[in-house]
Amino acid sequence: MSIRDALRQWARRIKSDAVALWFAARHPDTPRVAKILCAVAVAYALSPIDLIPDFIPVLGYVDDVLLLPALMWLALRLLPPPVLADCRRQAEAWLAERHGRPVSRAGAVVIVLVWIAVIGGAAAWCGP
Repeated sequence: MSIRDALRQWARRIKSDAVALWFAARHPDTPRVAKILCAVAVAYALSPIDLIPDFIPVLGYVDDVLLLPALMWLALRLLPPPVLADCRRQAEAWLAERHGRPVSRAGAVVIVLVWIAVIGGAAAWCGP
C-alpha cells in the first residue's frame, strides 16, 4: 500500500468517524461526557469554517491534522463498544445513501462567535 493510498483510507475513516460521532451524540446509550465531546468534535469537523484559517502558514493545518483527529480519537474512546459499532453502521449507511458529508451550520456559528470573542478581547486588551 502506498502512502497516498494510506492517506486516502485515513481520510475516509475520519469522514466516516465524524458522521458516526454525529449519530453517537444523539444515541440514548452514550454517556453524557461522551455526548458533549462528540457534539463538539462533530460541530468542528463538519463546520465549513476552521478555527485557525488554512491560509495561515503551518498553523492553518494544525487543527486539521492534529487537533481534530485527537478530539475525534478521544470521543471515540469514550464511547461504549456497542454504541460505537451501532453508530459506525449508521454512518456507513448514511454515507452510502447520501454520498456526501453533512454540514454543521451550528459549528460554523460557534467558530464565528469564537473569532468575534477573540477580536473583542484583543480590542479590549489593547484599549484606546
